[in-house]
Amino acid sequence: MKGVANRYTLGVGLIFLALIAVATLHTLNGGGGEDTLGLDQQPPRWPLPEFAVPAAAGGLEGDANVYQDDCESSSLPCPEGASRIPACQITTPGAIRVCDLFGRPLVISFWFGTTSRCEAQQNVVSAVAARYRGRVNFLSLDILDSRGSVREVVRAHHWAMPVGFDRDGAVAALYRVGGCPTFAYAYPGGTLESASFGELGVGALSQHVRELLDATRVAEGG
Repeated sequence: MKGVANRYTLGVGLIFLALIAVATLHTLNGGGGEDTLGLDQQPPRWPLPEFAVPAAAGGLEGDANVYQDDCESSSLPCPEGASRIPACQITTPGAIRVCDLFGRPLVISFWFGTTSRCEAQQNVVSAVAARYRGRVNFLSLDILDSRGSVREVVRAHHWAMPVGFDRDGAVAALYRVGGCPTFAYAYPGGTLESASFGELGVGALSQHVRELLDATRVAEGG
């Protein structure tokens, strides 16, 4: 029991450190005074920021691309030499572009801690993703963990949804993620329908998905 307690303490400590890291990144990226996804009220139809991340089980290394435009300067026209490739225009093999999932309702699951219950929560996401395959897109996004550990976890579980890797927490900061697990539910086209924070069972997550599908039908006049 002592060993179990020690592992539990270590796990809680790592989760706490990860929360601090995400909160710090959030503040450094200008999000300190903004609402936290899943905990605070979000603006109606908030446009999801674009991003591209390495597929967690693949061989692509590097940080997320979170560029929303093609210029790193606010000057108009864009100064020569200040151009960049926006997240949804990259063609890098092994990258997951969130915009490619905007054709259907979308559920994004943010998590960290490959020894925590947040990992186990992705089994729930996988089960619901399989149930709604072809109707709703799902993306699981690990934040700030060891790439090797995440790769092993993904390959071991054979999850039904794509899993991305946010190595430096840039996407988490962009989305104002403050804890694990956090879920974003989006309309087709990539605007926010709702968000939630905390563990969900298959039934509870399925209920959120049904509500997303109902809201989508209403928004599309169906």
